[in-house]
Amino acid sequence: MNKVVIAVATFALLFSAGCDNQAQDLPQPNIVFILADDLGYGDIGVYGQQHIQTPNIDRLAEEGMRFTQFYSGTTVCAPSRSALMTGQHTGHTFIRGNKEIKPEGQYPLADSVQTFAQLLQEAGYATGAFGKWGLGMVGTSGAPNQKGFDTFFGYNCQRQSHRYYPTHLWHNDEKVVLEGNDLANKAVYAPEVIQEQTLKFIADHKDTPFFLFVPTVLPHAELQGPEDEHYRKYENSFDETPHKGNDYGPEATIGGYASVEKPRATFAAMVSRLDAYVGEILAKLDELGLSENTIVVFSSDNGPHLEGGADPRFFNSAGGLRGHKRDLYEGGIRVPFIVRWPGKVQPGSQNDFVGAFWDVMPTFVQLAGTNPPNYTDGVSILPTLLGNDDQQQQHTYLYWEFHEGGGRQAVRQGKWKAVRLQTRNKEKTTIELYDLATDPVEDTNLAVENPSLVEQLAALMDEAHQESDVFPFAH
Repeated sequence: MNKVVIAVATFALLFSAGCDNQAQDLPQPNIVFILADDLGYGDIGVYGQQHIQTPNIDRLAEEGMRFTQFYSGTTVCAPSRSALMTGQHTGHTFIRGNKEIKPEGQYPLADSVQTFAQLLQEAGYATGAFGKWGLGMVGTSGAPNQKGFDTFFGYNCQRQSHRYYPTHLWHNDEKVVLEGNDLANKAVYAPEVIQEQTLKFIADHKDTPFFLFVPTVLPHAELQGPEDEHYRKYENSFDETPHKGNDYGPEATIGGYASVEKPRATFAAMVSRLDAYVGEILAKLDELGLSENTIVVFSSDNGPHLEGGADPRFFNSAGGLRGHKRDLYEGGIRVPFIVRWPGKVQPGSQNDFVGAFWDVMPTFVQLAGTNPPNYTDGVSILPTLLGNDDQQQQHTYLYWEFHEGGGRQAVRQGKWKAVRLQTRNKEKTTIELYDLATDPVEDTNLAVENPSLVEQLAALMDEAHQESDVFPFAH
């Protein structure tokens, strides 16, 4: 407890000083955060993608800053998003796993949990979220409207978002039935409806500071979409093996993934559609004269998935890094992170700052010029964004945990990365050690040669984890 009190006091002092030095002469900008779902580090052109065209996301990088060593909250949806929204790594954040509730939704954020959306709301921002929530069902303490959002439209439940033609979406606490969708018939493609509401939010709030959160479901499985221009672009581009899944019809389940005749073309089309939606958001900002005073951030919630017929090896979705979704190797947690802010962030710049989702809270709150959070594991990256790298506070270390697969933990300190496997079974627990400076693909385990370093990094893992009654993780 004393450590937490000291950490809070220290952060408050650093945050206050940072605000005085970095943000005092800056206008209160609009903030747009676009969060892709299961998009790998290498799934977009500017990060090396060769098969899929992503001109709009690439444009963001050309007009802003591309981070090369930025990390998600963890390697699956709900805890990664909890880390993002609360500014805390998965040893501290409230939601640490994909715990489902019935009939719909996930275990909710508690009343006591503070999100950066709440702080932006207190600073006078209009706040809206459009896409997938997964942190608390309507009517619970974790519902979007209870956690800082004036407006929510989309999938509240991430299990429901496995289907791109769902029976319903949610507008705040109102169920919006999608006529013609019944798990036997596909009539309304949900991402299109959500995108319409996203653009409407920008237009409706053009005269006031706003925070727009776009946690899109693309390109998470299932692999589905209209056979429109995005699909036709790739329809005959690849050798294909049909994927057999849980088809729409009498036997369909909400959590299933449908069959797909051309999975590679369909996945490419979904990434292309995501890119087009980013382009529409940028065009709307341009149309309304908002681009100059709007900071736009693009990222993904974790590494690429294998479900539903997806083929991350073919697309090199992890950008050559080891692992994918559900791994704590680099491929599971290193994500694209791009920031555009005209006149503030240097166009076409690249930065190797080692950061993570919990840095977003202190950064956005500082941009808004409001009070610091009660507690965060993050540091504001505003100095880096403004080109003042010499003033950027660095992390002592970064930490992740994952509660499935026998339990996994990882820590990065400087160039060193340790991964602990099978944490729930002491007889099987192992720790691997990698030098990311010389071995970014984590090919050579150096644990045997460096026992004292392994012991040091293991101690950091133990320090970072605080046990949770809701998501226990004893090891």
